[in-house]
This record gives sequence, structure tokens and C-alpha cells, in this order.
Amino acid sequence: MLPSIRRRESMPSLLDEFFGDNFLNDFFESRRGVNLPSVNIKEEEDAFNIEVAAPGLEKDDFRINLENNILTISSEKEDKDEDKDENYMRREFSYSAFKRSFNLPETADVDNIKAEHNNGVLAIKVPKKEEARKKPAREIKIS
Repeated sequence: MLPSIRRRESMPSLLDEFFGDNFLNDFFESRRGVNLPSVNIKEEEDAFNIEVAAPGLEKDDFRINLENNILTISSEKEDKDEDKDENYMRREFSYSAFKRSFNLPETADVDNIKAEHNNGVLAIKVPKKEEARKKPAREIKIS
């Protein structure tokens, strides 16, 4: 029996905005044999950092698209292995693909998103708009 999951309707968190309504569906699909790479999302003062763990994939295997504040990360890769000899032929094919979409919050500076790939990890930095960044505390004088 699965534990009940409650969503706070009055104040959704930024992680709810990132994961969107399909988060639980994606979670359970990944348990049914669909291979989705692990994703970490971390909020910092000036940016949101998304890390996608996809060992075996190269930089050119990824596609990152942004449309209507929805960031979509996808990949398609096909490998072919073929051996030929005088008496036999062996062919093996493998195909892997995934697609993950994230609803970016209104505070995201979508014009300055940057991505890099290093050692099987795709790192995407989504900066926050200046007005959304945390302001330092200050004292207000009474006149």
C-alpha cells in the first residue's frame, strides 16, 4: 500500500513548480522499466541548478529546449554492433531515449540559462531574475 501524499494547494513550493503535476507519474513509470536518468534540483540564492545523471551519454546526445517557461531535456541514442565472419553474422542494436520537462518558476531568468556536460552529468544553471534574489537585511531608521 502506498502512503498517501498530500499537496499543499495554498502555497506550492518551488520544487513543486519544477517537478510539475507529472512528477509522481514519472516516478512510477521509472519503476515499470522506463529508464529515466536521476535528476537533482537545488535552489541557491541566485539560481536553480539542475543536474541530470546520464552515464554513457555524450554532450551531443542531449537536446535542451525552452518553450513557454517549460524546460525540456531529452536524449535519443542508438548503438549498433555488428560482427561478420565467414560462417555467421551477429547484429545487436540498442536504443535508449528519455524526455523530462520542468515548469520553470516566474522568477527564472530564462534568457541566461547555461548548460555544460562533464563526466556523464549534464548541469544546467537557471539564474533567478534580479528582483527575485534575496536582499540582505538592513535597518530602517525611524524619522
